[in-house]
Amino acid sequence: MKTSLRPLRLFAVTLVLVTGSVAASLHAAQAAPKPKSEKKYVPYKITRGDTVSIGILGEQDLNAGGKRVEATGTINLSLIGEINLVGLTIAEAQEAIARKYRDDRFLRNPQVSVTVEIYAPRVVYISGKVNNPGRPEIPADTEITIKELISKVGGFSETARGKEVIVTRTMPNGTLKT
Repeated sequence: MKTSLRPLRLFAVTLVLVTGSVAASLHAAQAAPKPKSEKKYVPYKITRGDTVSIGILGEQDLNAGGKRVEATGTINLSLIGEINLVGLTIAEAQEAIARKYRDDRFLRNPQVSVTVEIYAPRVVYISGKVNNPGRPEIPADTEITIKELISKVGGFSETARGKEVIVTRTMPNGTLKT
């Protein structure tokens, strides 16, 4: 009895083609760039004027609420004194406070929590050839571009030179940067 191998070969070729096609589409799906999200997450950094509360697990006497971050960037805590928090994320501030209590040998393994109770207002001043000059406030947990700020004040006026915008920023040390 003679059997034909032709149907078996046809099946094998079809299987190879289908497998190659599926592999190519999977590779293309993996290589395709992921769409950009509208806004990336930026961890909040403590700034001057924020009001924070500090909690230390099991140490009720050391807990402190309503501590305002001073112009110097510091807050004053029991036992350890002044500690600089400006520019630190919440996690970094927690670690800095815990490290200070540990290094000064007041606590062995402090579990510190930092909460921002009141965010300092983030205000920019926009003046010049814009439709509605003013002081838009920026939400604490977002980043915003200059283009978005110009849009918040109604855009440029008809006589504005949009390519000649000057941005002046007050740096953390108090100097102006243009």
